[in-house]
Amino acid sequence: MELKTANSFIDGKWLSTDREQSEIMNPYNQEKIGVQYAATTEDVDRALAVSFEQKKRVKEITAYERANILKKAAQLLDDRKMEFATIISSELGKPLKNTLDEVDRSVETLELSGEEAKRLHGETLPGDVSSRGMNAIASTHRVPVGVVAAITPFNAPLNLVCHKVGPAFAGGNVTILKPAPQTTLIATAFLELLLEAGLPSCAINMVLGGVEVGQQIVSDDRVNIISFTGGLVASENISQIAGIKKQLFELGGNAATIVHEDANIDRAAKMCAATGYSNAGQSCISVQRIYVHESIINLFSDKLVEAVATLKVGDPLDPTTNVGTLVDEHAANRILTWIDEAVTEGAEILFGGEKNGASIKPTVLRNPKRQSKVVCEEVFGPIVSIIPYANIDDAVAEADNSPFGLQVGIFTNKIDLAYRVANEMEVGGVVINGTSNFRLDHWPYGGVKNSGVGREGPSYAVQEMTETKMIVLRMD
Repeated sequence: MELKTANSFIDGKWLSTDREQSEIMNPYNQEKIGVQYAATTEDVDRALAVSFEQKKRVKEITAYERANILKKAAQLLDDRKMEFATIISSELGKPLKNTLDEVDRSVETLELSGEEAKRLHGETLPGDVSSRGMNAIASTHRVPVGVVAAITPFNAPLNLVCHKVGPAFAGGNVTILKPAPQTTLIATAFLELLLEAGLPSCAINMVLGGVEVGQQIVSDDRVNIISFTGGLVASENISQIAGIKKQLFELGGNAATIVHEDANIDRAAKMCAATGYSNAGQSCISVQRIYVHESIINLFSDKLVEAVATLKVGDPLDPTTNVGTLVDEHAANRILTWIDEAVTEGAEILFGGEKNGASIKPTVLRNPKRQSKVVCEEVFGPIVSIIPYANIDDAVAEADNSPFGLQVGIFTNKIDLAYRVANEMEVGGVVINGTSNFRLDHWPYGGVKNSGVGREGPSYAVQEMTETKMIVLRMD
């Protein structure tokens, strides 16, 4: 792979390379694939100033133009699918079959965002419903919030950028993008594509860097809304320093899937295997806790292990690979520590549990203690735990006994039971006869409790990234 460079983009210019640099390594083979240059404090302040200055100019871009630019970007991305998928796989260690899917989803997200640019409708409100409102009428209009701070994670580094930049521009806003430090090459390539598609340079600035850069952005009064996807600790820090501005958080989870006694066991096992280890488990809704009825737990365990054993672990650029690496070896070391801790506390390893560089072999644990990290915290790695239950109310109570509440899945042939569980669960989404790890990009996506505030999905995000303005006409 040709050595690539990631730079900040501010005021329509790619910044020079006389800044602090760091190497970008392929987590699978430790090959150097690029160099990134961090933004300085002065760079970030310039991005904030320019974004604030340009928000009225961006607001004047017509909905028709915004829609066409986003749809053009979608077309260009679709044409370069393999190129972008290869960058993600090389930078993140995510298997090519998953990154090709991510590019497809990103194309769809941009198309959806373009459509939403034309759907910013208001309503008319007669005044005569009130005795004080005779001869008056009001109309509401969706207007841009102004400056959107978009802070994105590494695990879906293209699609989650699209989920922020797309709706932000569709709503007529300026975006300050801060991508994850681990995946700046794909962010740079995507910004180049947006500019090629006709996105005005005044509509976006990108700054590269770590925590300090993010803190400088979110604490600044020139930012109108923060859209952050990441961890709970970072979101709490943002809340403390952001001041009075809108904040959207898409955070983590320790997703549960329930397999009831009447479920299709073959289907459930295969789907749990497929969605528990994609992207090496680095997904907020990755299958982590599987609650299985005690009458079928042995059979389900055997079938799950059988399905997991067929997953190919290896080179992310090999089209046949199912499971690549963690984002880096530090993450793999943490995962291995959690596995060892669970076993020490009484869990049984049915499969996996081995480390090789930044890779962890897909691991199946049975009956870990409920207080183990693999159960009560977010693993964000290729570990799935099988936990027995005697009755469905116990399963619901245990699955819900979590500080998180993103998505859950339930396998059962009893539709009334499925809906009862769905109504009882305190989560953002429930998947019936599927695992927790299922999302379509036009659906509302987000959680409750420590899993977040607000919803993603272009039609929902664009509503968050616009305000309601009322105009009143009083007649003689």
